[in-house]
Amino acid sequence: MRKIIHCDCDCFYAAVEMRDDPSLCGHPLAVGGRPDQRGVVATCNYEARRFGVRSAMPMSLALQRCPDLIVMPPAMDKYRAASKQILAIYRDYTDLVEPLSLDEAYLDVTASPHFKGSATLIAQEIRARIADTVGITASAGIAPNKFLAKIASDWNKPNGQFVVRPQDVDDFVAALPVDKLFGVGKVTAMKLKKLGAFTCADLRQWPIPELQHHFGKFGGSLYNLCRGIDRRQVSASQERKSVSVEETYVIDLPDLASCLRELSPLIALLHQRVKRASAERHIHKLFVKIRFDDFRRTTAECVSTSIDEATCRKLLETAHQRGHRPVRLLGVGVRLNEEEDDAQLGLFADEMHVLSSEDDA
Repeated sequence: MRKIIHCDCDCFYAAVEMRDDPSLCGHPLAVGGRPDQRGVVATCNYEARRFGVRSAMPMSLALQRCPDLIVMPPAMDKYRAASKQILAIYRDYTDLVEPLSLDEAYLDVTASPHFKGSATLIAQEIRARIADTVGITASAGIAPNKFLAKIASDWNKPNGQFVVRPQDVDDFVAALPVDKLFGVGKVTAMKLKKLGAFTCADLRQWPIPELQHHFGKFGGSLYNLCRGIDRRQVSASQERKSVSVEETYVIDLPDLASCLRELSPLIALLHQRVKRASAERHIHKLFVKIRFDDFRRTTAECVSTSIDEATCRKLLETAHQRGHRPVRLLGVGVRLNEEEDDAQLGLFADEMHVLSSEDDA
Protein backbone atom coordinates (compact mmCIF):
# COMPACT_ATOMS: atom_id res chain seq x y z
CA MET A 1 0.00 0.00 0.00
CA ARG A 2 1.51 3.28 -1.11
CA LYS A 3 1.48 6.55 0.85
CA ILE A 4 1.00 9.51 -1.47
CA ILE A 5 0.91 13.18 -0.49
CA HIS A 6 -0.40 15.87 -2.79
CA CYS A 7 0.79 19.32 -1.68
CA ASP A 8 -0.82 22.41 -3.13
CA CYS A 9 -0.04 25.99 -2.09
CA ASP A 10 -3.06 28.18 -1.37
CA CYS A 11 -3.67 30.85 -4.10
CA PHE A 12 0.07 30.72 -4.79
CA TYR A 13 0.75 33.84 -6.88
CA ALA A 14 -1.59 35.97 -4.79
CA ALA A 15 -0.11 34.53 -1.58
CA VAL A 16 3.41 35.54 -2.62
CA GLU A 17 2.21 39.06 -3.43
CA MET A 18 0.46 39.37 -0.04
CA ARG A 19 3.58 38.07 1.69
CA ASP A 20 5.66 40.78 0.04
CA ASP A 21 3.08 43.53 0.59
CA PRO A 22 1.01 42.87 3.73
CA SER A 23 -1.22 45.89 2.94
CA LEU A 24 -2.85 43.69 0.28
CA CYS A 25 -4.10 41.24 2.91
CA GLY A 26 -7.82 41.38 3.50
CA HIS A 27 -8.53 42.94 0.10
CA PRO A 28 -9.73 41.08 -3.01
CA LEU A 29 -6.66 40.45 -5.17
CA ALA A 30 -6.13 38.83 -8.57
CA VAL A 31 -2.90 38.15 -10.43
CA GLY A 32 -3.16 38.02 -14.21
CA GLY A 33 -3.40 39.92 -17.47
CA ARG A 34 -4.81 43.38 -18.06
CA PRO A 35 -8.57 43.53 -18.67
CA ASP A 36 -8.13 45.87 -21.67
CA GLN A 37 -5.91 43.27 -23.36
CA ARG A 38 -8.18 40.25 -22.95
CA GLY A 39 -6.20 39.12 -19.91
CA VAL A 40 -7.36 36.30 -17.65
CA VAL A 41 -7.08 35.61 -13.93
CA ALA A 42 -4.04 33.42 -13.19
CA THR A 43 -5.00 33.12 -9.52
CA CYS A 44 -6.86 35.12 -6.90
CA ASN A 45 -7.09 35.19 -3.12
CA TYR A 46 -10.04 33.98 -1.07
CA GLU A 47 -11.44 37.48 -0.59
CA ALA A 48 -11.84 37.70 -4.38
CA ARG A 49 -13.35 34.22 -4.58
CA ARG A 50 -16.21 35.33 -2.34
CA PHE A 51 -17.33 37.55 -5.24
CA GLY A 52 -17.24 34.63 -7.69
CA VAL A 53 -13.82 35.43 -9.16
CA ARG A 54 -12.05 32.28 -10.35
CA SER A 55 -8.83 31.25 -12.11
CA ALA A 56 -8.98 31.33 -15.94
CA MET A 57 -11.85 33.85 -15.81
CA PRO A 58 -11.52 36.86 -18.14
CA MET A 59 -10.20 39.73 -16.03
CA SER A 60 -12.91 42.01 -17.40
CA LEU A 61 -15.57 39.67 -15.99
CA ALA A 62 -13.69 39.44 -12.67
CA LEU A 63 -13.84 43.23 -12.36
CA GLN A 64 -17.56 43.21 -13.14
CA ARG A 65 -18.12 40.78 -10.29
CA CYS A 66 -15.75 42.60 -7.95
CA PRO A 67 -15.27 46.30 -8.87
CA ASP A 68 -12.80 46.77 -5.97
CA LEU A 69 -10.58 43.94 -7.20
CA ILE A 70 -6.87 44.75 -7.06
CA VAL A 71 -5.23 43.47 -10.27
CA MET A 72 -1.49 42.76 -10.34
CA PRO A 73 0.66 41.49 -13.23
CA PRO A 74 2.47 38.18 -12.66
CA ALA A 75 6.00 38.40 -11.25
CA MET A 76 7.29 35.02 -12.41
CA ASP A 77 10.82 35.44 -11.04
CA LYS A 78 9.43 35.73 -7.49
CA TYR A 79 7.14 32.74 -7.97
CA ARG A 80 9.93 30.56 -9.38
CA ALA A 81 12.18 31.46 -6.44
CA ALA A 82 9.45 30.46 -3.98
CA SER A 83 8.84 27.25 -5.94
CA LYS A 84 12.51 26.25 -5.69
CA GLN A 85 12.40 26.68 -1.92
CA ILE A 86 9.27 24.53 -1.71
CA LEU A 87 10.71 21.75 -3.90
CA ALA A 88 13.85 21.67 -1.75
CA ILE A 89 11.64 21.08 1.31
CA TYR A 90 9.78 18.22 -0.43
CA ARG A 91 13.04 16.51 -1.37
CA ASP A 92 14.16 16.43 2.25
CA TYR A 93 11.52 13.72 2.76
CA THR A 94 11.63 11.68 -0.45
CA ASP A 95 13.34 11.51 -3.84
CA LEU A 96 9.99 10.62 -5.42
CA VAL A 97 8.66 14.13 -6.03
CA GLU A 98 6.57 14.82 -9.13
CA PRO A 99 5.99 18.56 -9.66
CA LEU A 100 2.76 19.42 -11.47
CA SER A 101 3.32 23.18 -11.54
CA LEU A 102 5.22 25.82 -9.59
CA ASP A 103 2.96 25.38 -6.57
CA GLU A 104 1.88 21.73 -6.41
CA ALA A 105 3.46 18.28 -6.45
CA TYR A 106 2.94 14.63 -5.63
CA LEU A 107 5.23 12.96 -3.09
CA ASP A 108 5.53 9.20 -2.61
CA VAL A 109 6.61 8.79 1.03
CA THR A 110 5.97 5.04 1.23
CA ALA A 111 9.63 4.34 2.03
CA SER A 112 10.36 7.57 3.89
CA PRO A 113 12.02 7.04 7.28
CA HIS A 114 10.66 10.29 8.74
CA PHE A 115 8.15 10.11 11.60
CA LYS A 116 8.29 6.30 11.45
CA GLY A 117 6.65 6.39 8.05
CA SER A 118 3.64 8.50 9.05
CA ALA A 119 2.53 10.34 5.90
CA THR A 120 0.18 12.48 8.00
CA LEU A 121 3.01 13.78 10.21
CA ILE A 122 5.29 14.28 7.19
CA ALA A 123 2.62 16.41 5.51
CA GLN A 124 2.13 18.45 8.68
CA GLU A 125 5.84 19.21 8.97
CA ILE A 126 6.16 20.06 5.27
CA ARG A 127 3.31 22.56 5.55
CA ALA A 128 4.83 24.10 8.67
CA ARG A 129 8.22 24.45 6.98
CA ILE A 130 6.67 26.10 3.90
CA ALA A 131 4.94 28.60 6.18
CA ASP A 132 8.16 29.33 8.13
CA THR A 133 10.57 29.35 5.17
CA VAL A 134 8.53 30.70 2.26
CA GLY A 135 5.95 32.69 4.20
CA ILE A 136 2.83 31.24 2.55
CA THR A 137 0.41 28.43 3.39
CA ALA A 138 -0.09 25.06 1.71
CA SER A 139 -2.71 22.34 1.91
CA ALA A 140 -2.14 18.61 1.62
CA GLY A 141 -3.99 15.43 0.84
CA ILE A 142 -2.81 12.00 1.96
CA ALA A 143 -4.10 8.83 0.33
CA PRO A 144 -3.08 5.45 -1.16
CA ASN A 145 -2.94 6.86 -4.71
CA LYS A 146 -2.52 10.08 -6.71
CA PHE A 147 -6.17 10.46 -7.70
CA LEU A 148 -7.39 10.42 -4.10
CA ALA A 149 -4.50 12.48 -2.73
CA LYS A 150 -5.29 15.32 -5.14
CA ILE A 151 -8.95 15.32 -4.16
CA ALA A 152 -8.03 15.20 -0.47
CA SER A 153 -5.71 18.22 -0.73
CA ASP A 154 -8.70 20.35 -1.70
CA TRP A 155 -10.89 19.05 1.13
CA ASN A 156 -9.76 21.39 3.91
CA LYS A 157 -8.38 24.35 1.97
CA PRO A 158 -6.94 26.77 2.79
CA ASN A 159 -4.08 25.80 5.12
CA GLY A 160 -5.39 22.35 5.97
CA GLN A 161 -4.98 18.69 5.18
CA PHE A 162 -7.14 15.61 4.83
CA VAL A 163 -6.41 11.89 4.98
CA VAL A 164 -8.18 9.17 3.02
CA ARG A 165 -7.27 5.97 4.87
CA PRO A 166 -7.16 2.70 2.90
CA GLN A 167 -10.13 1.31 4.81
CA ASP A 168 -12.19 4.42 3.96
CA VAL A 169 -11.50 4.53 0.22
CA ASP A 170 -14.61 2.65 -0.93
CA ASP A 171 -17.13 4.79 0.98
CA PHE A 172 -15.24 8.03 0.28
CA VAL A 173 -15.17 7.48 -3.48
CA ALA A 174 -18.75 6.21 -3.74
CA ALA A 175 -20.06 9.57 -2.54
CA LEU A 176 -17.92 11.66 -4.90
CA PRO A 177 -19.63 13.56 -7.73
CA VAL A 178 -18.48 12.35 -11.16
CA ASP A 179 -17.01 15.84 -11.77
CA LYS A 180 -14.22 14.95 -9.32
CA LEU A 181 -12.91 12.06 -11.42
CA PHE A 182 -9.47 12.56 -12.97
CA GLY A 183 -9.86 13.44 -16.65
CA VAL A 184 -13.54 14.35 -16.45
CA GLY A 185 -14.08 17.89 -17.72
CA LYS A 186 -17.25 19.85 -18.25
CA VAL A 187 -18.26 18.06 -21.46
CA THR A 188 -17.77 14.54 -20.09
CA ALA A 189 -19.44 15.42 -16.78
CA MET A 190 -22.47 16.74 -18.63
CA LYS A 191 -22.67 13.56 -20.71
CA LEU A 192 -22.40 11.35 -17.59
CA LYS A 193 -25.19 13.26 -15.87
CA LYS A 194 -27.43 13.04 -18.93
CA LEU A 195 -26.91 9.28 -18.78
CA GLY A 196 -27.94 9.25 -15.11
CA ALA A 197 -24.52 9.03 -13.42
CA PHE A 198 -24.19 11.80 -10.84
CA THR A 199 -21.94 10.06 -8.28
CA CYS A 200 -19.31 7.35 -8.40
CA ALA A 201 -21.83 5.02 -6.76
CA ASP A 202 -24.09 5.56 -9.80
CA LEU A 203 -21.22 4.91 -12.17
CA ARG A 204 -20.34 1.63 -10.48
CA GLN A 205 -23.56 0.16 -11.83
CA TRP A 206 -22.19 0.28 -15.37
CA PRO A 207 -20.13 -2.64 -16.77
CA ILE A 208 -16.93 -1.89 -18.70
CA PRO A 209 -18.46 -2.64 -22.16
CA GLU A 210 -21.18 -0.03 -21.58
CA LEU A 211 -18.67 2.58 -20.39
CA GLN A 212 -16.46 1.90 -23.41
CA HIS A 213 -19.47 2.16 -25.71
CA HIS A 214 -20.16 5.70 -24.48
CA PHE A 215 -16.61 6.91 -23.72
CA GLY A 216 -14.21 4.76 -25.76
CA LYS A 217 -10.89 3.91 -24.10
CA PHE A 218 -11.62 6.37 -21.31
CA GLY A 219 -14.43 4.04 -20.20
CA GLY A 220 -11.86 1.69 -18.67
CA SER A 221 -10.38 4.56 -16.67
CA LEU A 222 -13.83 5.55 -15.44
CA TYR A 223 -14.47 1.99 -14.32
CA ASN A 224 -11.34 2.03 -12.15
CA LEU A 225 -11.54 5.58 -10.87
CA CYS A 226 -15.12 5.29 -9.60
CA ARG A 227 -13.81 2.43 -7.45
CA GLY A 228 -10.85 4.46 -6.20
CA ILE A 229 -8.32 2.54 -8.31
CA ASP A 230 -5.38 4.54 -9.69
CA ARG A 231 -2.14 2.71 -10.50
CA ARG A 232 -0.16 5.71 -11.74
CA GLN A 233 3.25 5.96 -10.12
CA VAL A 234 4.78 9.16 -8.76
CA SER A 235 7.45 10.00 -11.32
CA ALA A 236 10.41 12.15 -10.40
CA SER A 237 11.22 12.62 -14.09
CA GLN A 238 10.56 16.12 -15.39
CA GLU A 239 11.02 15.42 -19.09
CA ARG A 240 9.56 18.17 -21.25
CA LYS A 241 6.62 16.75 -23.21
CA SER A 242 5.77 19.70 -25.42
CA VAL A 243 6.81 23.20 -26.49
CA SER A 244 4.22 25.72 -27.61
CA VAL A 245 3.38 29.39 -28.05
CA GLU A 246 0.01 31.09 -28.09
CA GLU A 247 -1.47 34.55 -28.37
CA THR A 248 -4.73 35.98 -27.03
CA TYR A 249 -5.87 38.83 -29.28
CA VAL A 250 -7.30 42.12 -28.05
CA ILE A 251 -9.65 42.08 -31.05
CA ASP A 252 -11.02 38.74 -32.25
CA LEU A 253 -9.63 37.39 -35.52
CA PRO A 254 -12.80 37.46 -37.65
CA ASP A 255 -12.10 34.71 -40.19
CA LEU A 256 -9.69 32.02 -41.39
CA ALA A 257 -7.72 34.43 -43.56
CA SER A 258 -6.91 36.66 -40.59
CA CYS A 259 -5.87 33.60 -38.55
CA LEU A 260 -3.54 32.46 -41.33
CA ARG A 261 -1.90 35.90 -41.38
CA GLU A 262 -1.10 35.56 -37.65
CA LEU A 263 0.42 32.09 -38.03
CA SER A 264 3.91 32.99 -39.32
CA PRO A 265 4.94 35.11 -36.29
CA LEU A 266 3.81 32.34 -33.95
CA ILE A 267 5.78 29.73 -35.90
CA ALA A 268 8.89 31.93 -35.78
CA LEU A 269 8.57 32.21 -32.01
CA LEU A 270 8.00 28.46 -31.73
CA HIS A 271 11.25 27.82 -33.65
CA GLN A 272 13.11 29.99 -31.12
CA ARG A 273 11.64 28.18 -28.12
CA VAL A 274 12.28 24.72 -29.56
CA LYS A 275 15.89 25.67 -30.29
CA ARG A 276 16.32 27.11 -26.79
CA ALA A 277 15.04 23.83 -25.32
CA SER A 278 17.35 21.77 -27.61
CA ALA A 279 14.27 19.82 -28.64
CA GLU A 280 14.59 19.84 -32.45
CA ARG A 281 15.56 16.16 -32.68
CA HIS A 282 12.71 15.02 -30.45
CA ILE A 283 9.75 16.54 -32.30
CA HIS A 284 7.07 13.90 -32.73
CA LYS A 285 3.88 15.83 -33.47
CA LEU A 286 2.81 19.26 -34.62
CA PHE A 287 -0.38 20.92 -33.36
CA VAL A 288 -2.47 24.06 -33.73
CA LYS A 289 -4.82 25.23 -31.00
CA ILE A 290 -7.80 27.58 -31.34
CA ARG A 291 -10.10 29.17 -28.79
CA PHE A 292 -13.18 30.71 -30.40
CA ASP A 293 -14.96 33.83 -29.20
CA ASP A 294 -17.51 31.65 -27.34
CA PHE A 295 -14.57 30.09 -25.38
CA ARG A 296 -14.91 26.68 -27.04
CA ARG A 297 -11.50 25.32 -27.90
CA THR A 298 -10.16 22.70 -30.25
CA THR A 299 -6.77 21.28 -31.24
CA ALA A 300 -5.72 19.73 -34.54
CA GLU A 301 -2.49 17.74 -34.63
CA CYS A 302 -0.53 15.36 -36.83
CA VAL A 303 2.62 13.27 -36.76
CA SER A 304 5.60 15.35 -37.86
CA THR A 305 9.30 15.57 -37.09
CA SER A 306 9.71 19.23 -37.97
CA ILE A 307 7.93 22.57 -37.75
CA ASP A 308 6.54 22.94 -41.24
CA GLU A 309 4.49 26.05 -42.02
CA ALA A 310 2.47 24.40 -44.80
CA THR A 311 1.41 21.64 -42.41
CA CYS A 312 0.54 24.20 -39.73
CA ARG A 313 -1.69 26.00 -42.22
CA LYS A 314 -3.56 22.78 -43.02
CA LEU A 315 -4.00 22.06 -39.31
CA LEU A 316 -5.28 25.59 -38.75
CA GLU A 317 -7.79 25.20 -41.60
CA THR A 318 -9.01 21.90 -40.12
CA ALA A 319 -9.37 23.34 -36.63
CA HIS A 320 -11.12 26.49 -37.83
CA GLN A 321 -13.73 24.47 -39.75
CA ARG A 322 -14.94 23.03 -36.45
CA GLY A 323 -16.20 26.41 -35.28
CA HIS A 324 -16.43 28.88 -38.18
CA ARG A 325 -16.42 31.65 -35.57
CA PRO A 326 -14.15 34.57 -34.67
CA VAL A 327 -11.00 33.45 -32.83
CA ARG A 328 -9.75 34.98 -29.57
CA LEU A 329 -6.69 32.73 -29.03
CA LEU A 330 -4.36 31.03 -31.48
CA GLY A 331 -1.51 28.69 -30.58
CA VAL A 332 0.99 26.39 -32.27
CA GLY A 333 3.27 23.77 -30.73
CA VAL A 334 5.10 20.47 -30.91
CA ARG A 335 4.89 17.31 -28.85
CA LEU A 336 8.15 15.57 -28.03
CA ASN A 337 9.32 11.99 -27.93
CA GLU A 338 11.65 10.97 -25.13
CA GLU A 339 13.79 9.06 -27.62
CA GLU A 340 14.64 9.97 -31.17
CA ASP A 341 13.19 7.72 -33.87
CA ASP A 342 15.58 7.71 -36.83
CA ALA A 343 13.08 5.80 -38.94
CA GLN A 344 10.37 8.47 -38.69
CA LEU A 345 10.27 10.58 -41.85
CA GLY A 346 8.53 13.85 -42.61
CA LEU A 347 4.83 13.63 -43.39
CA PHE A 348 3.34 14.32 -46.82
CA ALA A 349 0.18 16.40 -46.91
CA ASP A 350 -2.04 13.56 -48.09
CA GLU A 351 -0.87 11.36 -45.19
CA MET A 352 -1.90 13.83 -42.49
CA HIS A 353 -4.00 12.35 -39.69
CA VAL A 354 -5.82 14.99 -37.67
CA LEU A 355 -6.89 14.47 -34.08
CA SER A 356 -9.38 16.56 -32.12
CA SER A 357 -9.32 17.34 -28.42
CA GLU A 358 -12.49 17.33 -26.36
CA ASP A 359 -13.75 20.84 -25.67
CA ASP A 360 -13.37 20.55 -21.89
CA ALA A 361 -12.48 23.84 -20.23
